[in-house]
Amino acid sequence: MEFINDNFLLETVTARELYQKHAKDQPIVDYHTHLCPTDLAENRRFSNLYDLWLANDHYKWRAMRLNGEPEELCSGDADPYEKFMAYARTVPYTLRNPLFHWTHLELKRYFGIDALLNEATAPEIWEKANAALEHKDHSTWGILERHKVTMIGTTDDPIDDLSAHQKLARSACPTRVLPSFRPDSAYALGDLQTWNKWTDQLAAASGIECANLANFKQALLQRIKHFKEQGCVASDHGLSHCPEKIASDSEATKIFEHARKGQEDSNEYSIDPGHIEAFTGHLLCWLGEQYKKNAWVMQLHLGAIRNVNRSIYNSYGADAGCDSIDDTPQIKGLAVLLGELSACNQLPKTILYNLDPAKNYPFASMCGNFFETNEPAKIQFGSGWWFLDQIEGMTKQINALSNLGLLSQFIGMLTDSRSLMSYPRHEYFRRILCNILGNEIERGYLPSEMDFGALVSGVCYKNAKNYFNL
Repeated sequence: MEFINDNFLLETVTARELYQKHAKDQPIVDYHTHLCPTDLAENRRFSNLYDLWLANDHYKWRAMRLNGEPEELCSGDADPYEKFMAYARTVPYTLRNPLFHWTHLELKRYFGIDALLNEATAPEIWEKANAALEHKDHSTWGILERHKVTMIGTTDDPIDDLSAHQKLARSACPTRVLPSFRPDSAYALGDLQTWNKWTDQLAAASGIECANLANFKQALLQRIKHFKEQGCVASDHGLSHCPEKIASDSEATKIFEHARKGQEDSNEYSIDPGHIEAFTGHLLCWLGEQYKKNAWVMQLHLGAIRNVNRSIYNSYGADAGCDSIDDTPQIKGLAVLLGELSACNQLPKTILYNLDPAKNYPFASMCGNFFETNEPAKIQFGSGWWFLDQIEGMTKQINALSNLGLLSQFIGMLTDSRSLMSYPRHEYFRRILCNILGNEIERGYLPSEMDFGALVSGVCYKNAKNYFNL
């Protein structure tokens, strides 16, 4: 029997029926990704399987390193075929790692390849996949159309000109591609030299000199306006944790002025960690108010410790696969930020992504504290993220959400990916969801006479469509 077959991950008859009838053919709202807007705008054609599949996938690089492959075959500049062969050598060792499932789902769904990838099968798989990439349905737009992707949210810095999105809006791309506002650099005061350089770039992009905090906010407002004009419906923040301190206007002004003095000599000036936290809290609250006014969703990705391997970071930069789950306390900061915005009726729709599975229940419970009439599940407990987007991680997230909230209002899966080969992750999630429900129906935990179609189709597609007002 084929490894990836119709019943993959579906353990009961009921699970299979739910998946086939209500999940399999649902469109995809991929509301948070790291896909390249330029590739999307240009309908990029990929010259080989490496370019499409491995070039930006730090999940795969990480596994290859663990298997002893040299860095030049991971994120280095070795020949694409040599890199592909290195991954093929690694795949048999990834058993019980989600990469084993993802790899074979991706080969099956994109190229109709059923063979297990290993060093022996790799040459034939390479040739077959590369031949398929010459066809129109394997262009960027062809891939999006085949997988029924109706919306993509990219991740964009406030200083980006969004020219690729403007081009996309005029194009025949079958998918609506929208920018997402990612202002992490605005409160990254731990590195004053980098922060001041970015602030100067913000001034240039907005046409507003950032000499003081009021001007700085006006510059950010100008960029928010520009993003909205390009269809933006969401922001995104990558934080180790939400700050427990929120500076007043006067305190934040002083911190900003002190930080700007670091332009001339960043070694002479530094910001106390407590002041950085307070400034971050101040700016996050102010930004939250702007998101509320613009009806944007605020996404908070919390709990990563990044770039742990300094050698890899110095050689290859960020997002190279050397990050970890942090154990920083999360809940008090979340309570402060969400509570402050709620108290002044300025809390936008918000998605909370947790990276530490030990904090699933605290996160899920936090979502139930803030609500609004006629706005179901305003605060969402986001799907299993990064290290948790696998069977156990997604199951635990679904269980915590179900026990403390409303699964039927959940907005479901996203790829959070840099690779166009990642769309089977939505299938993976949908199979896991249907398996959970199907097993509980057959055990008698859920009533078999109920129609679960609306719940499944909602979580797979419709809830996200409605949540983002698409």
